[in-house]
Amino acid sequence: QVQLVESGGGLVQAGGSLRLSCTASGRTFSSLVMGWFRQAPGKEREFVGAIRGYVSYADPVKGRFTISRDNAKNTVYLQMNSLRPEDTALYYCAATYGDGWSAGRNYAYWGQGTQVTVSS
Repeated sequence: QVQLVESGGGLVQAGGSLRLSCTASGRTFSSLVMGWFRQAPGKEREFVGAIRGYVSYADPVKGRFTISRDNAKNTVYLQMNSLRPEDTALYYCAATYGDGWSAGRNYAYWGQGTQVTVSS
């Protein structure tokens, strides 16, 4: 069983930056694919990016968001720069041992979410 706890959300002006963190329980963190998803009000959940040995990003965030991980701390980070109002959403951390990184249905473990609000 893996438990995930996100932190770091908040309110920021357009063009600003935020860094989200997600800390996982358990001893197999380095084997996990760690993903970030987001869901805006009235919209479906969407893939933001994921990391294991390499990183994959969704097109809307490429060049602005960076995912990294510290296996010694069981933590994955989402650095968000040049934020836009359309980035406003509830951001979720998720974990899987499998493939299909961009599909939420492939992730077995989810955090509770952290709100990111970008004002214009």
